Amino acid sequence: MGHHFLVTTAIPEPGLQLLSDAGQVTILPEPPHYTTLSALCATGDYDVVLTQLRDVIDEPLLAKARVKGVSNFAVGYNNIDVDAASRHGILVGNTPGVLTDATADIAMLLILGTARRVVEADRVVREGQFLGWEPEFMLGRDVSGAVLGLAGFGRIARAVARRALGFGMEVLFSPRPPGDRPVTDDELGEFAGRVRQVPWGSLVESSDFLSLHVPLNEQTRHLVDASVMHRMKPDAILINTARGPVVDEAALVEALRDGVIGGAGLDVFEDEPQLAPGLAELPNTVLLPHVGSATVPVRAQMARLSALNAIAIAEGRLPLHPVNPLVRA
Repeated sequence: MGHHFLVTTAIPEPGLQLLSDAGQVTILPEPPHYTTLSALCATGDYDVVLTQLRDVIDEPLLAKARVKGVSNFAVGYNNIDVDAASRHGILVGNTPGVLTDATADIAMLLILGTARRVVEADRVVREGQFLGWEPEFMLGRDVSGAVLGLAGFGRIARAVARRALGFGMEVLFSPRPPGDRPVTDDELGEFAGRVRQVPWGSLVESSDFLSLHVPLNEQTRHLVDASVMHRMKPDAILINTARGPVVDEAALVEALRDGVIGGAGLDVFEDEPQLAPGLAELPNTVLLPHVGSATVPVRAQMARLSALNAIAIAEGRLPLHPVNPLVRA
């Protein structure tokens, strides 16, 4: 086999075996620095590079790269300059669909965990501060009957809506803010008559829980900033399982500290793995280490799809899930 794959971080099986069956595989021993990755992509030794979200694949790297494609081990691809890849004839693949339910579960977990103060309560028990049942001890808030606002209404948002309706929540949504076209009744499908579509401003002001389900791009970077937080209910809870930079994290810390909003449940952060100063110390938060897709079956399927994407590109075919298919149109 003449194909050669560069894997920036080892992925689960069956991904590596699929790649090995199709050609030669080079796995970097640790996440590469940008300059190292750029130099490797420019050698001409590799047909396809299999990347992670933390790998920056930008215009300068792509301009020098001598690869046929980039296969991202993720649904999102905000780490890749797709327009630049297209200009340089480089295909990009991703792994959509497989992590919908797993991520929706995490969003629902964050809703429940923040509402019922589960992290605080767990700490109280472990530190020996639970002295017996009391009528007003560790009071949280109801989820049933609360208003859940979904920013965006794609696959994951719809899976969250399905779960939230089962918990008796009132579900509102806004098409991908700040201004995507409205979702038609036909497109609502099973949700027709069960959820309500509102403008972005109304969503912000009406939601008890505001859950973010938008891709990261120039329109959504800092979509939730200080001005948005000041329009939210003072006891509202922000949930983010999308991408960290959709939220102005420094402004969030200030809003949480000053009581502008009631709490936050986050699985993603603006400058992962770093947190904005002061965030970790806030008791009205639940903070998870980007585990939305972290189940064994989901990560295995992501590995399979990213490997199959890479193999297809190396063989001169469109990948199963092309981000920029017009490169080979």
